[in-house]
Amino acid sequence: MPRRIQSAPELHRRAVATYVAAGGEESVQRVITAVQSLTKKLDQWYVRQLADLDIAAGEWAVVTSLAKAGEALTPSQLADLTNVAPSSMTHRLDKLAERGLVERTPDPENRTRTYVSLTNEGWELFSLAIRGSSVVETDVLQDLSDDERGELARLLEVVIARLDDVDA
Repeated sequence: MPRRIQSAPELHRRAVATYVAAGGEESVQRVITAVQSLTKKLDQWYVRQLADLDIAAGEWAVVTSLAKAGEALTPSQLADLTNVAPSSMTHRLDKLAERGLVERTPDPENRTRTYVSLTNEGWELFSLAIRGSSVVETDVLQDLSDDERGELARLLEVVIARLDDVDA
């Protein structure tokens, strides 16, 4: 007999119960397991979205890093931000430049330094992806009121503020 596929809430309850049975604190496990489940499901959607946009995850990391920085960055800075070796960054930048999504500009004060910035096409790709993601993300949060979304965001931001203090 084929196994019945469990719903997301059933999987969540089962995972929490398993972690609690192993000694985890229930309220903590409810939160952490929910965040992990949400992240996993959204990541699956993001992978499909990037495939539709014909951009690799590593290249997307460069585009988002540049968009969030709001200014040109060096390849070394981008390598640090995306946790890759400088040689891998060079390859990613080559591919992105070939597609017209980024441009490299020499530093006029230091001939050995190059700055990388998003082109208009790069920003348009970033904007298109964010608008597409926003539709899915809004659907995920549709059962929460604006006030509840604000409170959830506030609570998660409190947790995020502690991340630097946690020695993992």
